[in-house]
Amino acid sequence: MDETTESLWDPAGITRFQEPPPAVTAARASLASSGVHLMPAVAVRAHCGAGEEDWARFATHWEDLARDRYASERGTCRLRRYGQFSLTPATGELSQLPDTPFVQPDRSNPLYVDVDRHFDPLTDAFVADPLLRSVVTLLGDLAGALEPAACWIAKVHPFRVVAPAGGEGQPTPEGRHRDGVTLVSSLLVGRRHATGGRSAVFAPDGHELFSATLDEPASLLVSDDRHTLHSVSPIRPLDPPRPGHRDVLVTTLTPA
Repeated sequence: MDETTESLWDPAGITRFQEPPPAVTAARASLASSGVHLMPAVAVRAHCGAGEEDWARFATHWEDLARDRYASERGTCRLRRYGQFSLTPATGELSQLPDTPFVQPDRSNPLYVDVDRHFDPLTDAFVADPLLRSVVTLLGDLAGALEPAACWIAKVHPFRVVAPAGGEGQPTPEGRHRDGVTLVSSLLVGRRHATGGRSAVFAPDGHELFSATLDEPASLLVSDDRHTLHSVSPIRPLDPPRPGHRDVLVTTLTPA
């Protein structure tokens, strides 16, 4: 199969081979050349074929997250769940894998190297949401620009970072880091009463390759985790006496 022709999955569940949409082609080219790409919300929404009601339903899953006790131990209020899937690019088949602890490899996240972190599993409703399948298969199309894989392992983390009244929330308390994967992505799901949270991607020598504040739901930032580092600045309440939060879906892909 030619590298520019990928297996795409449509909302009806029909696998087909065709030229990728221009937004996907642009994202693949940007990833391959610079190691980072911001896919605008309008392009992500069009690719996923979902309307406002679908995205609103998807966002409700962030109301059913569990406290991250590991972040709490370091003074950050973060809610999350975690699960793994296998993705076969040639067919678009996405299968949930058994629940396991989350472990990051050596030379990646400096706070949790080789630490088994146990998080609450993804809810059945979240796993069954067709938008999750659309997003993960899109990421598989993008990751194919970085290296070939007959099967990807997708690690899926719905996150909510809370900025308490008068304080701040830390999306990445570890600072600049890698996740030890091929592709790392951050999909903005929503922000409420929050400012800050600027996402940045860096070359290994510390040179900033890209930075932006994701403020429109469905904006998708992807980067080549093999050759870059990433971080997100703190969030703060827009109105200091009121708490705020930032909801994202972080998904990483690595060859099986």
